[in-house]
Amino acid sequence: MAESTIWWLCTGAAIVVELTTGTFYLLMLAIGLAAAALAAQFGVGTVTQLLVAAVVGGGAVVAWYFVRGGRPASASASTNRNVNLDIGETVNVESWNPDGTATVKYRGANWTVMNRPGNPPAIGPHRVAEVIGSRLLVDKI
Repeated sequence: MAESTIWWLCTGAAIVVELTTGTFYLLMLAIGLAAAALAAQFGVGTVTQLLVAAVVGGGAVVAWYFVRGGRPASASASTNRNVNLDIGETVNVESWNPDGTATVKYRGANWTVMNRPGNPPAIGPHRVAEVIGSRLLVDKI
């Protein structure tokens, strides 16, 4: 069996394992294995093939690490509008309790509302900023 065939089989195996585990870094290593397969098809020695696999695969992993690390962290589920559709909705607070909470009617049920820290309690419309369990954390509009 040709060396390039072995490299291509290893590339395919890495892709299969990546698809079953969801580890994107394995895909980057598969790129290195594919580069080694191409090097084998061009007739370079085994040591050079191993170096090509290590440099290309390792370089792709490092490059992806820096690309992914440069992105801002995604918002938590309690504040992410894509996860929780209550974020950004409006509720009307008619009165505040002495403990800093209020009860509002929202989506056909009574909800406990709390002001975000640093905001003084005020009556009127508020925007839902976060959902914590069965409590809505709100900001005055």
